[in-house]
Amino acid sequence: MSEKSEKRVIVMPGDLVSTNPRAAGYGTYVENGKVYARVLGLLDKTDTSVRIIPLNGKYVPSPNDVVIGIVREVAGNGWVVDINCPYQAFLPAQENPECRPGKKANDVLDIGDAIIAKVVSIDPKMKVTLTMKDRVCRPIRFGRIVAINPARVPRVIGKKGSMIKLLKSELGIQIVVGQNGLVWISGDRRKVNIAEEAIYIIESEAHTEGLTDRITEFVKRRKEELEKEGTRNG
Repeated sequence: MSEKSEKRVIVMPGDLVSTNPRAAGYGTYVENGKVYARVLGLLDKTDTSVRIIPLNGKYVPSPNDVVIGIVREVAGNGWVVDINCPYQAFLPAQENPECRPGKKANDVLDIGDAIIAKVVSIDPKMKVTLTMKDRVCRPIRFGRIVAINPARVPRVIGKKGSMIKLLKSELGIQIVVGQNGLVWISGDRRKVNIAEEAIYIIESEAHTEGLTDRITEFVKRRKEELEKEGTRNG
């Protein structure tokens, strides 16, 4: 078996994946100085890190996660937000920089509004507290939100953000991937369409090798088609 294919084997919960506890990453746990898979997924291993890309599963919030949510209720002291998971999330008014004295909560965010937020904490009853006091956070007033399986998020982002950087640089668009499986895309409508198609391909082929090369080829081919179409219409 080649070194490349060894990095892309499917592992089961409890499988030994490394003897270096310092390498433990997403989807793993350490026991007696060894690293084991926590979930069913794809082993992604380098000399310095090991993580498991889940093949299926629901979103479970963790502190500092970036999420995209929809406001479901407005209260006097903040907003109840649906973050695509079984647990209720709450954005306190003091955690929204757009709140000002004398401004009503529903004048800032109303039911149905979408936001990019970060998870601050999860209490023992699984109540999730959010904040918008971060550079990446914002209300979503334009663009498009697409939904993917939360288990595919690491693959859509790519190693060190490589897949998202590829889409951004090739298409000249904005993308924010929520850990909860919602993705915000903004820019030229036709290029947003290409990005959405690419994201769905990544989601469906997350377990396959050579995916980055295929996505690169796909995006360049679709861009060329757009340019030819523009030339014909011009």
